[in-house]
Amino acid sequence: MKNIFSAGLILFRVVDGERLYLLLHYPHGHWGFVKGKIEEGESKQEAALRELEEETGLEADIMDGFEEQLSYVFREEDELIEKTVYFLIAQTSSEEIELSHEHIDFSWLAYNQAEGQLTFANAKEVLKKAELFIRRRS
Repeated sequence: MKNIFSAGLILFRVVDGERLYLLLHYPHGHWGFVKGKIEEGESKQEAALRELEEETGLEADIMDGFEEQLSYVFREEDELIEKTVYFLIAQTSSEEIELSHEHIDFSWLAYNQAEGQLTFANAKEVLKKAELFIRRRS
């Protein structure tokens, strides 16, 4: 089985005292976070910030102390692949997005709306943990 490692961000910005999370709409129909493959020689943080810039044109600051990991297996052609994604939290002050060709839409949503919009249960769980972490840090 082939292993792939990716890094992603639970990205938020604060508007009028409310945290809004960025969700991306992928061509296969699901909603999720910014994420992508960790390139050789990159740290998780470097990969996550690079993917953010490539997918949205945004820059952000990563919050120290949070890392969640998701693993799942999928089939690509005739090969089973185990993918591990490391999620970090980052904050941006920017609103304007330059959406890449990898996505068809995006939304900035409050926590409850974002939780409802996310397609996969494991992503909802990561968002929940991120929200609790941010609340404790605030």
